[in-house]
Order: sequence, then structure tokens, then C-alpha cells
Amino acid sequence: MSPRVLLAPDKFKGSLSAAQVAAHLAAGLRRAHPGITADELPVADGGEGTVEAALAAGYQPVGLTATGPLGAPVPTRYARRGATAVVEMAAVTGLEMVEPSTTTARTATSRGLGELVAHALTAGATTVVIGVGGSASTDGGAGMLAALGARLTGPAGRLPDGGGPLRDIVAVDLSGLHPRLAAAEIVLASDVDNPLLGPAGAAVVYGPQKGADSGTVRELEDGLTAWVAALTAAEVDGAREHAEAPGAGAAGGVGYASLLLGATRRPGVEEVLDLTGFHDHLSRADLVVTGEGSLDEQSLHGKTPLGVAAAAAAAGVPTIAVCGRTTLTPAQAAEAGIRAVYALTDIDPDVTRCIAQAGPLLERLAERIAAEQLRPTTRLTSNREPSGGDPR
Repeated sequence: MSPRVLLAPDKFKGSLSAAQVAAHLAAGLRRAHPGITADELPVADGGEGTVEAALAAGYQPVGLTATGPLGAPVPTRYARRGATAVVEMAAVTGLEMVEPSTTTARTATSRGLGELVAHALTAGATTVVIGVGGSASTDGGAGMLAALGARLTGPAGRLPDGGGPLRDIVAVDLSGLHPRLAAAEIVLASDVDNPLLGPAGAAVVYGPQKGADSGTVRELEDGLTAWVAALTAAEVDGAREHAEAPGAGAAGGVGYASLLLGATRRPGVEEVLDLTGFHDHLSRADLVVTGEGSLDEQSLHGKTPLGVAAAAAAAGVPTIAVCGRTTLTPAQAAEAGIRAVYALTDIDPDVTRCIAQAGPLLERLAERIAAEQLRPTTRLTSNREPSGGDPR
């Protein structure tokens, strides 16, 4: 019997989207193994690519213009199916949309994300999944809440957007929040478990990645502290408690604002796997191929390949990973549930060429996987009973 392979990769950042990775893998497998069933299901970890994964799974795109990370309007979109909307921070207020500096670190806002949520709610969504990876802002989600109807007051009236101006916040009023929020289910798709404040908080840990030097980190920390104090003074339920909760520090504090709205936090890759119907596809698969651009130590902490491998292992289906390059040892990969790792640098050690020629190289890797991992007349050995009788 010809094997069925589920292709569930993340993007190869700076090179190929997850959908493109899956398409090239499918082309290589089909060329090397005629008759194979290659099921393409691009996925993500809740950050960049989350909306694209939802669209590839059959969600419909909703296009609009929203406020970008530095206040200028940007074209963006979210995904919608039925009463569920999937919004992605990286697609509207993402770090890759700015040249990080101390100025952008102070002024970047999450307002555009709130505009997407508001648009989805107004259009009738009752469940909103917020993917928060790759954010540019450290504003505690103040911009997002402002777009949803909160009023933030500073010494001269309306408080400007950004994490820096939060130091001057005088008052906050959440009474004007979008009326559909109260009945909506908000899901925060994030693997980050940092609190909002302190040495493990949003400003200290992630501020430098967004252009903040040591002085700017202190300013951002002061702003977040003032933000919590203002919300506490306004008697917002859980204002101080949520600041200490795991995940409050996600996306520069958007996690905190989401928790204030009653959001449920879920690991990003688990949420995306559910959204895309991964488990239904998995039930028909003999092998899963996942991957991302760099498979390394960071991948072991909630990244897509590990989430996919864990879900596949629970179903007794073996997993292979592809990547641009890897620093994992075979033992580390095996411990993570990955049978084997295939890297583009195995074919061409020049990383620049691997990035430029990722598609053709992936097809060659897929041919190698077909030769080494698949058999033309037998089903793959897995931990579950084969379906359909004797495979021989």
C-alpha cells in the first residue's frame, strides 16, 4: 500500500512560507514515490504565519486597513470561518514592520491588533483567537484596549500611544469597551509564560529585541508599572493579579491586556493544530513531516516542530523534520519525538544558497526522505495498529 504522508511544516523564515514548504516537499515526494498520498497542511506556532495557516485550512480572508506599529495605516487581514476569527499581531503591528531603535521601542503600539479584534467582533465573531508572536510594541496592550474602546488619559488629555508615554498615564476608563467583548471567547495563542513586570517581564526580557537599550528598558518598565497602577486605581478586576500571571508578558504585555478581557491562554502551536483540523488529518497518516528554518535549542520550547511531533507521537505516528539547518543532536531530536532530521545544509553547506534555493533543495530532501523512510510495498512501522488488514 502506498503510504500517506502528512506535511505540516512551519515557514522557513526569510525564505519560504509554510504553504510553500509543504508544496515543495509534496512535489519531491510525489516525484520519488508515484502514488504516494501527500497531505499538505501548513501550520504555525501562533506567531507569524498563523493567519496563513488558517486560510490554508479553509478559513476566509477578511481584508482591511489598520494602524501599523508606528501609527501609520497598513493593509492587513485576518481569517474567519463561521463565528471564529483568527487575528495575528505580526500581520499588523509586527516587529518585522519596523527598523528597531530606541524610538520605535518607546512608540510602537498594539492599537492595530485591537482594531482587528473590534472588526471581527462587529462582524459577528463570537470566538477570537489572537496570535501574538513577533510583536513590535511594549505597551502592555494599552493600544489594543484603546482600539476596543478604552479611554487612557495623560496630563494633557488623551494619552499618546506607545510604551514610553504610559509612564505619564493619569487615568484609564474601560467602561466604553466593545459591547460584544462581554459575550465573546478570547483565546490568547502564546507559548510565552513571562509575567508582565520585573526581571522576567516584558520590558526586561523582550525590550532589547525591539530596539530598547538599558535606559529605554527602564522607561518601558516604568510605563508598564504605571499602567498596572492606573488599572488598579480604576478598580479593574484582576489588574494586579493578572500582571503576575504566566503569559502576561507576551507580546510586550498584550498578554496582560488579553487576560484582563478574560482570555484563555493556550500554547500557540496547539491552538493552530486545532484550528487547522490537524488531528483529523493525522488519523489518516502513516508519517508526519514537519519543520522550520532553523531547528535548534529554541525549537525545544514550544515551537511548531515539537508541537507537531508531540501530537503525532500521542497518535502513534512517526515524525520526520526538515529544516534549513540544525544544531540538535540525534539524541535531542529523538527525545523530542523526531525520528530523523533532514537539513538543507546536508545538501549544500552554503547557508546563503540554502536560503535562495530553498524550494529545489527541499524537493531533493523529500526525495531522500522517500528513499530512506518510505517503502513502496509496506506501510511505515508505527506504534498503532495498521488499518485495512495485512499491508503485505
